[in-house]
Order: sequence, then structure tokens, then C-alpha cells
Amino acid sequence: MKSLVFFLLLTFPLATHAQSGNEASARTALFRYKNEAPLNVTEVSLEQRGDVSIRDITFSPEPGRTTKAYLVVPKGNGPFAGVLWVHWLGEDKSNRTQFLDEAVELAPQGTVSLLVDAMWSTPNWFGKRDPEKDHDNSIRQVIELRRAVDLLVSQPNVDKTRIGFVGHDYGAMYGMLMAGVDQRVNTFVFIAATQSLNDWAFLGPQPKSKSAYLKQNANLELTDYLRQVKNASKLFQFGKGDFYVSQADGAVLFAAAAEPKQRKLYEASHKMDSKDIVKDRNEWLVKHLKLGAASP
Repeated sequence: MKSLVFFLLLTFPLATHAQSGNEASARTALFRYKNEAPLNVTEVSLEQRGDVSIRDITFSPEPGRTTKAYLVVPKGNGPFAGVLWVHWLGEDKSNRTQFLDEAVELAPQGTVSLLVDAMWSTPNWFGKRDPEKDHDNSIRQVIELRRAVDLLVSQPNVDKTRIGFVGHDYGAMYGMLMAGVDQRVNTFVFIAATQSLNDWAFLGPQPKSKSAYLKQNANLELTDYLRQVKNASKLFQFGKGDFYVSQADGAVLFAAAAEPKQRKLYEASHKMDSKDIVKDRNEWLVKHLKLGAASP
């Protein structure tokens, strides 16, 4: 009997580990895509701000779909770090323009930035969305972010070993899903993210069955994906006055993330638009992407 108990004690952790590994593999399989498919980048226009070029472009994350983006490129031959920026769902700048000024300011320090329109950039997206399609649309959105990383690292002057990600609100949450299945990003800044997509899913149109919805979307829990991010630094920024994200929610996300990580709280609302917040995340990117000093 003692031998049996000893055997079970030895094998139970192994079984748990195998199950965890199987679950991680299943999550990765959700977001498989053809990374050799052409991105079909088209330049719509070009704007020059000093020595920084802003290319207004479109690309195709998959056949039949087009995503609008800005590619912000500094003067010179590099190698430059790369940063993918994903906007929030908010009352203004709920599109690729949200972080544009910030990306332009960071460019002279040696950064190529890609800013994309996410699915929630569509006007009244949240109110018009079909909850029955949330799962499929979430998978498609994560794949689109992975394709955005493909585009970013394909730039000839970008150092593939220095890639960052900045996301606010939904941008942060979908960035977490991507982070759990794509190891190319070295540092993340997550702004005003709640602990689960389900925290917001029921604030708009209601699914036919809440229990069926929760079951279908159970494989999209953010903390499960954060735990898979082992080799990237993470900065979490939260507002003390955030009506949508409590400090308890932020603590759950932070606890799920592996080191190195940092959490910072601000006297701010969900909009998170104070100068201190911008300064802190830019300093984080400078440090963790090994950027240089800004040009005079």
C-alpha cells in the first residue's frame, strides 16, 4: 500500500505537467496561420515629420482581409528596435492614431513602430457585435496581431531580437493572448487591462446562452496565456480611478505574469492619458529595447 501511495505521489505532478503542456499546445493550435502568405503591403500616403517618416499603409493578414496601419520609420539604416502599438476601445482615438505621436517621438531614439487598426476601431463595434461570433473573431484578431509582428520584423532595418509591444484596454488584452503563443516580443507594456475578456463581454449585446458562451470562450482566459510568457519583461499600468478595471483585477493579472515584471498605479481614469504614464512606458521601452538617446 505504501508503495502505491509513493508511486501516486511521484506520478501525479508528472500527469499535471503533461496536462498543462497539452493545454498549452491546444491554445497554440487555436492561432496557427500561414506565415509564408504574402502580406500585400500597399502604401497609401507618406508624411514627413522632421527626420521621421509616417507611412500610411494597408496589409493583408489573410486573403480577403485588409488592415490599416501606420509604419513610423526614423532616418538612418539602423538596426532599429521594433514596437507594435494596439489602441484601446474608447470614446476617442479608438484606432491606430492613439499612439501615433508617441511613436513619432520615440523614433529618433532608434525605433520603427507599427500601429494597427484592430477590429474595435469600427464605429460602435462593441454595440453592434454578435456575441456568438466573439470566439472566432478573437482568434482572427490574435492572428492579425501575429501577422503585424510578421510585418514589423520583415522590415530590413529592424533588429528581430528587440521587439516591443504596447497595448491599452482591449489592445492590451489581445496582446496578452498573442504573447502566450508568440515568443518574438521581448518586452510588453499592458495598459488598463482587466483580468478576463468576459468581464466586458456581457456589458453589450447578450449571447443566447451565458453558460454556453462561457464554455466556448474558456480557452481564451488571459491569465492562462500570461503564464506562458517566460522570457519577456512586462510593465503593467493601471489607474486608481479606473471605473472598469479594479485594483483587484490588476493584481490577478500581475500575479499570473512571470518575472521580470513591474506594476505601476496612477491617479488616472481608464483613459490613462497623463504625462507620467507616457513618460514611464517610454522609459521602459528605452531601457528594455536598448534604445539610444534622442537626436537634438
